[in-house]
Amino acid sequence: MTCKERVDKYTYLLSVKNMRKIKYITVLILIIALGFVFYHFGIKYFIENQILKQVISRLNADSRVAQVMVTNVKHDLFANKDFTTIKFVEFDVNGRALTPKYFTFSGNLIQFQSLVIRFNDSYVEAGDSLRGKSIYLFWKVFMLDGKNTEVFDLAGVNEVPRGYKISNSRNSFEEKIWKNFWKYALSSKAGLNNGIKNAQIEAPGTKFIPGIIYTIKIEHDGGLRIDTSEIPEILKGEKLPSR
Repeated sequence: MTCKERVDKYTYLLSVKNMRKIKYITVLILIIALGFVFYHFGIKYFIENQILKQVISRLNADSRVAQVMVTNVKHDLFANKDFTTIKFVEFDVNGRALTPKYFTFSGNLIQFQSLVIRFNDSYVEAGDSLRGKSIYLFWKVFMLDGKNTEVFDLAGVNEVPRGYKISNSRNSFEEKIWKNFWKYALSSKAGLNNGIKNAQIEAPGTKFIPGIIYTIKIEHDGGLRIDTSEIPEILKGEKLPSR
């Protein structure tokens, strides 16, 4: 083999070797690039998925606002009626139970008239601190019976509801806020104000019987509903002392 042939062969081998290196580097770069793309979209998908879960959870979330139970059923022989006494416990914005109220009706198909303001879904989705869930106010508790309808007030018009009251003293700014609430809740043009979807009067009700706990909840993107559960066995037949 001549010197020139040796040089040509060496050059050829070197060229092949370089080509292999270039191939390896190219493949490596492609793998890294693809890995980065998959990582980027994977992280993006994960974040978006987490956000979506939070949005759905907020839209589907609810809060306990009151509980009701029957404390007594008494038959009146003269009126030939069963009188039902219910215990109504409302919870404040921090979930603390307020002083119970007792109401007696000459029947047990009882409803709670409430004012509910719903905000646009975008506020609920974002978990807005002020408009992240519907606002409610218990107004009256009643039993329909034609001219013998029985009604008890739970809150007065333009009053600050006890579950929301900040202090025991009068506060003009606080009163102004709740006057606006009443205005929105009773206005046909409420949707034009402050991101409000709608404001309306609701009256969820049911047949109240002994042995059941009735929990009234507010849906963050909706209105009020009543859930039921049985009183725990350990409490049945017991009269608990007041604290």
